[in-house]
Amino acid sequence: MGGGHGLVDGPAALPGDTRGAQLLRRVLAGTPEGESPLTHAEIVPARDGRTTGWPEWVPESVRAPFVARGVERPWKHQVAAADRAWAGEHVVVSTGTASGKSLAYQLPVLSSLHTDPRATALYLSPTKALGADQLRTVHDLRVDGVRAASYDGDTPIPERDWVRQHANWVFTNPDMLHRGVLPRHGRWTTFLRRLRYVVIDECHTYRGLFGSHVALLMRRLRRVCARYGAHPTFVLASATVSEPAASASVLTGLDVVEVTDDGSPRGARAVALWEPPLLEEVTGENGAPVRRSAGAETARMLADLVLEGARSLAFVRSRRGAELTALGARRVLAEVDPELAGQVAAYRAGYLPEERRELEQALLTGALRGVATTNALELGVDIAGLDAVVVAGFPGTRASFWQQAGRAGRSGDDALVVLVARDDPLDTYLVHHPQAMLGAPLERCVLDPTNPYVLAPHLACAASEIPLTRDDVAALGGTAALSVVDDLVAEGLLRRRRGGWFWSHPTDRPHAGVDIRGSGGEQVVLVESDTGRMLGTVDPGTAPATVHPGAVHLHQGESYVVDALDLDEGLAHVHAEDPEWTTQARTVIDISVEETEQCAGYGELQVCLGSVEVTEQVVGYLRKLPSGRVLDSTPLDMPARSLRTRAVWYTLSEPALLAAGLVPARWPGALHAAEHAAIGLLPLVATCDRWDIGGVSTALHPDTGHPTVFVHDGHPGGAGFADRAHEALREWLTATRAAISDCECPSGCPSCVQSPKCGNGNDPLDKAGAILVLDAVLGRLGVAPD
Repeated sequence: MGGGHGLVDGPAALPGDTRGAQLLRRVLAGTPEGESPLTHAEIVPARDGRTTGWPEWVPESVRAPFVARGVERPWKHQVAAADRAWAGEHVVVSTGTASGKSLAYQLPVLSSLHTDPRATALYLSPTKALGADQLRTVHDLRVDGVRAASYDGDTPIPERDWVRQHANWVFTNPDMLHRGVLPRHGRWTTFLRRLRYVVIDECHTYRGLFGSHVALLMRRLRRVCARYGAHPTFVLASATVSEPAASASVLTGLDVVEVTDDGSPRGARAVALWEPPLLEEVTGENGAPVRRSAGAETARMLADLVLEGARSLAFVRSRRGAELTALGARRVLAEVDPELAGQVAAYRAGYLPEERRELEQALLTGALRGVATTNALELGVDIAGLDAVVVAGFPGTRASFWQQAGRAGRSGDDALVVLVARDDPLDTYLVHHPQAMLGAPLERCVLDPTNPYVLAPHLACAASEIPLTRDDVAALGGTAALSVVDDLVAEGLLRRRRGGWFWSHPTDRPHAGVDIRGSGGEQVVLVESDTGRMLGTVDPGTAPATVHPGAVHLHQGESYVVDALDLDEGLAHVHAEDPEWTTQARTVIDISVEETEQCAGYGELQVCLGSVEVTEQVVGYLRKLPSGRVLDSTPLDMPARSLRTRAVWYTLSEPALLAAGLVPARWPGALHAAEHAAIGLLPLVATCDRWDIGGVSTALHPDTGHPTVFVHDGHPGGAGFADRAHEALREWLTATRAAISDCECPSGCPSCVQSPKCGNGNDPLDKAGAILVLDAVLGRLGVAPD
């Protein structure tokens, strides 16, 4: 994705006169004198488009509406993918933002529905907003014979019958497919029997635990379709990711071919990496230095860009952050010209649909110059003509970064993209190693449909839909599924008969109890104490750490304080309050090795992968000011929680640590710091968030007999993250070592070895010791295993 000129010497070094370079000079001019926040910038050159002729199989009545909308000739990748789908091949098109991936599936689906009045198609998207946007496009094309309709949680009950009986292209999401279609497939017989295509849009979003659920959902869909004699062709659209065919094949359970040669044009982009400076007057936990926040830096940049007349988006990670960033930018602009402040707004989930449409239109027309948004604008909404995008904090994957960056310059114009680093080890690493951000291959989507904790509920759902045969069980989950079925029989959920396995409770379907976006189980309900109003839910596994008594909890941008938590009843009582502090749970964690699946020795280093049991107990919480200063510590007595999951771990012998220059008194702090940094850097090689994973370090572990660092998945049974970490161990730990050594702080801070989720209050931590530990590990990984 990168290429061009590397620039680190300030405005004078910026070459060329592209619009993006001009805007970057303006943003740099607004930094205080003596600061040098720009760590790297480069010009990603423009790219010409490559077109081809319309496929001969596309009817004139399908082609004409596209031509009328300005598509005289399609891009090459659009036709390459459409040809494969029309020929019956399962295909994934993985190209950049605004490259027209929709046309790749619209052509075969619309042509099929137009020429065969009996054919049907299904469209799946991860969000209702994206589905609604795509449905509007299809309606606008007005192709004869196409009856497209939405079927999701917002579809009125009277309309659902019409959709089942008359629509031939149904737009829905995985949640509705799971809860509304498959459990009642008998009512969808005609539609499913005639199903020709299944479109999975933005398939790179299906990763981790959610992706594992959706992978099994796709296998259940294919199984029900086969019952009615249908074997639809799957067409997937993805942002640019590594090995898209492999990821799509795991997601669908089919052999999928990929189209990745992007034929669309792109304007030149100035891409800048930006690290806010350390604040001299503020210290955080244990006296650690603190950087100026990415949100404050982004608000100032957004104001500068609006002053320059640039239409700009700022992507912020939280709803509340988006509101605060917009507020900060308006405050700066009001000091210059009060009228300019009205040209900045926030955009996030939780707004009414009409409010969102109004903001989108205002941004499109130029009435709004600056918008601070969550990733709500990353997918689905087609906004062209933007001059700049500021990304406040690495969004978790390079694919998401480029998806957000692609919002600027969508019409082929030049643009500016700035990544502002948060106080986080991964952000620190990326802004100091631009090749890992701008020149590296994108991540591979990680998911594990053989996770027994995910398999069990889907096997139960599948059995309630159609009794399971041995072949069905193998197709759904391979050999791992057979033992899961035995467990379901032992629990009385399935009955074994000569023909296979049957659901034991035909009047009570299991689908409603399966949360495909979470870890399953009964959710903890948030209830407002004064009114009894239900606000939402939280996962039961994270509830002790996030909604314990006294916790400050954010819900849809609003702040609440927890009065009481009843885990037995699944209730958390809260009241609205916006205190100046935040809370952070303090936990004690124990980990035991249940099964070692792989273990390689490198002299005095061992690297292992396997199953572990993690026992975690919340024992108190800290109240902290935004500056990082701790106000006080409050003890709690919460029940312990056990989690059986997967982990990667390494052990170093005592002589190896001594040889590295570490005396025993430093071992706990050095291993602890290395563990924190490793957790922070794992998203570099696996599509996860640091909150999806956890870790434990100890100077002597009873199961290994040596100093050990564990990094484990945070979900029951694992989500594939530990396996990916084991696979990419050298790359992962090399980046971890670099992130620590590159950080300019003297003894450890949130940008390198401190963690916002540390249950021990980030104590002890030994930054220099962590570098010595990782040097010892990497030195031994450079030789062949024993």
